[in-house]
Amino acid sequence: MNLKGKLAQREARIGVIGLGYVGLPLAVEFARAGFDVTGFDVDASKVDEINAGRSYILDVDAEEVAACVKADRLRATTDMSKLAEMDVVDICVPTPLRKTKDPDMSYVVSAAEQIAKYIHPGMLIVLESTTYPGTTAEVLQPMFEARGLKVGEGFYLAFSPERVDPANEKFNTRNTPKVVGGTTPACSEVAAELYAAAVDTVVPVSSTQVAEMVKLLENTFRAVNIGLVNEIALMSHRMNIDVWEVIDAAKTKPFGFMPFYPGPGLGGHCIPIDPFYLSWKAKQSGFECRFIELAGHVNGSMPEYVVERISEALNTRKKAINGAQIHLFGVAYKRDVSDMRESPALDILQLLQRRGAELSYTDPYVPSLKEGSLCLRSIPEDEVAGVDCAVIATDHKTFNYTAFPGRFPIIVDTRNALKGNPARNIFRL
Repeated sequence: MNLKGKLAQREARIGVIGLGYVGLPLAVEFARAGFDVTGFDVDASKVDEINAGRSYILDVDAEEVAACVKADRLRATTDMSKLAEMDVVDICVPTPLRKTKDPDMSYVVSAAEQIAKYIHPGMLIVLESTTYPGTTAEVLQPMFEARGLKVGEGFYLAFSPERVDPANEKFNTRNTPKVVGGTTPACSEVAAELYAAAVDTVVPVSSTQVAEMVKLLENTFRAVNIGLVNEIALMSHRMNIDVWEVIDAAKTKPFGFMPFYPGPGLGGHCIPIDPFYLSWKAKQSGFECRFIELAGHVNGSMPEYVVERISEALNTRKKAINGAQIHLFGVAYKRDVSDMRESPALDILQLLQRRGAELSYTDPYVPSLKEGSLCLRSIPEDEVAGVDCAVIATDHKTFNYTAFPGRFPIIVDTRNALKGNPARNIFRL
């Protein structure tokens, strides 16, 4: 039976390399759709958790993982030789930036090297990791064709950008439309059939390059608009205008405006990073992305601005940052997640430490953190006392915001979590 037949009959064996925020939800959806799924990861602790039927991702229900494992449709392993048994392999590994702001493709290349060892006729390989346009065709295709198989005939190769939004209560892996672009029309057709079995909507595009560019456009769009509204926030502060009131009024327009909100900086694996992937690739073609890089500069400067607001707030009480007890509420990169990647709270903490502050934090999703010389443990919210300044860096829903103005002498609210509260000890962006 060919691969299309196996997909139609749910007889295809699916492998997912990388069991993080992207890979685990995808593996569970394939298993729920009736496929035999094997997750691959170099982290043995993740493998053990999955095989025990437990979830370590907040957006993935532990009961669903347990049900899939019990039904023998989901398992995990560190043994990459099991790739030889797979009909389909999805690559969901990290694609960070180097310190020089160029793409670090080492995880993708490492995964591809393992697949190349065990590639066989009829295998479908899909890259989901966010990357620059051309990666699938320029990096992966030559590695696989070197094994003697021709793409579109001997094996299938496609790109389908992950669109995971952690803690989104409305959209998940199943109901978020899935963009798919193949190296050849045959590759596109087979990849579309794969995802159609597990997600509600598949959006085919003409090539892997288009699919790769889709993800970068989506996140660059957000990064640029957040950069714009962050600059408006800085401007409004200088003019003594409440930027939050401005945005609330502007979003009443039913067309031509989409609200974005200022904050302490960009965090997460995608939005702070993806624009630099696009900028790096554009430079290879002799094009300079001035607009995108300017937005990156504005967003990157927000932690320093937050520290300046903390300094201004303390000055109203004749205090300096040096020696002040400053407590951060929320250190994850966004509300109701545990992900610390690129979190602006880390930059804020380090900037405050350099200026001599005594630091502590509360985050129900991050029990401890170690970053550089920082080594802190989360303090339960009701035990926080004796601080000179409380900073709302991440607006988790669990915090008792109504009690803040009476508990802390100074509050710097970077997320408008205390919206509408007129207390004089609240300082906003």
